[in-house]
Amino acid sequence: MDISQIIDPLNKAQRQAVCSEAQNTLVLAGAGSGKTRVLVHRIAWLVQVENVSPYSIMAVTFTNKAAGEMRFRIENLLKTPTRNMWVGTFHGLAHRLLRAHWKDARLVENFQIIDSDDQLRLIKRIMKEIGIDDKKHPPREVQWFINECKDNGLRVAQLNPREFHNREFMLDVYHQYEELCQRTGMVDFAELLLRAHELWLHQPHILQHYQQRFSHILVDEFQDTNTIQYAWLKVLSGNNLPTTHMNTFVVGDDDQSIYGWRGAKIEHIREFSHDFKAGTSETVRLEQNYRSTGNILEAANSVIANNSERLGKVLWTDDSEGELLQIYKAFNEIDEAAYVCGQIEKWIENGGKRSDVAILYRSNAQSQPHEYELVKRGVPYRVYGGLRFYDRAEIKDALAYMRLIANRQDDAALERIINTPTRGIGQRTLDIIRQAAKEKQQNLWQTTLELVADKTLSARAATSVQKFIDLIEELSIDATGSLQGNSSEDSLTLAEQVTHIVEVSLLKEFHGKENSERSQAKVENLDELVNAAKRFDDEGDPLLDAMIEAKDEASDSANNEAEQPANPMAEFLAHAALEAGEGQADEWEDCVQLMSLHSAKGLEFELVFLSGLEQGLFPHKNALQDYVGGRLEEERRLCYVGITRARQQLHMTHAESRTIYGRNELSYPSQFLSEIPASLVSQVRAVQNAVSHSKPSSTSFGADEDEDVYIGQSVNHKKFGEGVVVDLEGSGARARVQVSFDNYGTRWLMLNIANLVT
Repeated sequence: MDISQIIDPLNKAQRQAVCSEAQNTLVLAGAGSGKTRVLVHRIAWLVQVENVSPYSIMAVTFTNKAAGEMRFRIENLLKTPTRNMWVGTFHGLAHRLLRAHWKDARLVENFQIIDSDDQLRLIKRIMKEIGIDDKKHPPREVQWFINECKDNGLRVAQLNPREFHNREFMLDVYHQYEELCQRTGMVDFAELLLRAHELWLHQPHILQHYQQRFSHILVDEFQDTNTIQYAWLKVLSGNNLPTTHMNTFVVGDDDQSIYGWRGAKIEHIREFSHDFKAGTSETVRLEQNYRSTGNILEAANSVIANNSERLGKVLWTDDSEGELLQIYKAFNEIDEAAYVCGQIEKWIENGGKRSDVAILYRSNAQSQPHEYELVKRGVPYRVYGGLRFYDRAEIKDALAYMRLIANRQDDAALERIINTPTRGIGQRTLDIIRQAAKEKQQNLWQTTLELVADKTLSARAATSVQKFIDLIEELSIDATGSLQGNSSEDSLTLAEQVTHIVEVSLLKEFHGKENSERSQAKVENLDELVNAAKRFDDEGDPLLDAMIEAKDEASDSANNEAEQPANPMAEFLAHAALEAGEGQADEWEDCVQLMSLHSAKGLEFELVFLSGLEQGLFPHKNALQDYVGGRLEEERRLCYVGITRARQQLHMTHAESRTIYGRNELSYPSQFLSEIPASLVSQVRAVQNAVSHSKPSSTSFGADEDEDVYIGQSVNHKKFGEGVVVDLEGSGARARVQVSFDNYGTRWLMLNIANLVT
């Protein structure tokens, strides 16, 4: 290969990194600066120019996708297969090492890797055997504890029992879990790295062999290394020895370190030059961005500059300044989603591809209003790296309670929740109920009643099943007066019913027990289900026929069916089922991408929407309560990642009020918005989306003269009182207006009969 093929495609800083002669090189690679290209070309430089054997190079990254991309590019550049090269993930290379030295690692030859679900099942089994109440101590919390210990290089013998107070049982579970895995030849993901690290430490002849074999270690996404990964690299590189011939080349970005909650330590990239100090060292900054416009990059630079202890870099581009960033101040989350989807429709109308558009959010629960609006407008979409709102397990659990309350013959709902949360009803009991139902040719609910009554079940099982029956009956009586057609003022609204079900069933407590991001996300999703119920209560199904809606709005009787559906819970369940039934767009289909900001790292889109930029939401409330400030700085890095996903256009949205657990609460703009210079942004209000209507006089809207109704306009309705217009759709006789009333929530009204007064 000609040397020009290696260095000609590179800019000055990239060449400096690729051709570095330092023994230890840190490449600070800004977003969109070509870090993967630098890694691949560095390997090509070593092989083609410095005559380094490709088999003496170890290249490490974090995901299988990234490792595959690296291997693909190396093969294309070197025109040689990478099968025998050590290129892969930390876990993949640790597994390769342990397979080669299973006996020295104290493993059986055919040891098996278990995934997270299998690990959790083992932990549940151990907890049951030693009498630990999994209702009081969630197994997932114990699983998180064990994995965290391993990620920090700690065996149970290294832990001090005095530091655990009333949680000594965790040490016991960890100890028995280790013994069980050792006895049965099982290895979890965290164990792969810990066992490989211990192999270096306990078998110096093996460590020496690999230190002689590898002359170069290259690491991608270095800012994401956890304690055990960093220690693994330090020991292998020999930087703890007086002399070492090993060369380390690490690429990362301290400004994109966003996985602290997963164990990543940002201090590793900051301390690299100190910890890897054998021989010469060099730091190279890749600051030229090949992705975004100038205005987007300047905004990102301005935000991240507010973090302290940065290694420092400033992104720039040869591209044009581009469009200003659009900051939209919505009235609420409904208006926010309507604005986002309206802009997407304009993008599509102008010839843009849906797959070039991404809606990003801090919390997965924020996807629901956007999904609702996209379904309403018929825009295909996919939730990247996750499930659609109504497909999430905790949401399905809550809906299953509602389904069984509404219809005792729903066997699928009963099977899902009879032991969720866990209440001592095991698989054996459920099998007995199923078999009896099959023999009697009846539904599971009726069968449970009969089995408890005739004492067929064991006393313990019968007690647990009876408690479940009592719970469903209690929820039905307490929460569903309207289910039986009761429209009295004392009956609960749909949102209140959902709130009651989520609380009394203990679903919220069950999913919120673990001290983890995942647990918090589930609780937020359940809160969002309440919000979705409130919106449905206020608006109904957006896909109903407009003429039927007009007729219902015209009715002003005491029992107006348009205002209070005969069976709101059943209608909401049907709506949820239809939305879930839509299914995500196929992978090959041109569709809008929805994803959390954490999932967006490494991706890029022409048009990006950052939604929910409000204090307490983004930055997250937990970060605002961290007085040290580390979590707030990670939130700011997350904002930086979000901004730099956009290539051409970036819209950032926030709402004046947001529904939190069924209640409208005032919200305040994120501090990150104030960190963007005013010269880079355009403040947007949706006054341009007016619809034509007519009015009989100068004070009310009717049918003769044309006038514009616009979002943000204050109006008055003879029954609902004062409110603000938050959305508009249709034209002529089919024009509808959505108004957020002070005392009646948000309602859709037919414009030509609503008689709104300005």
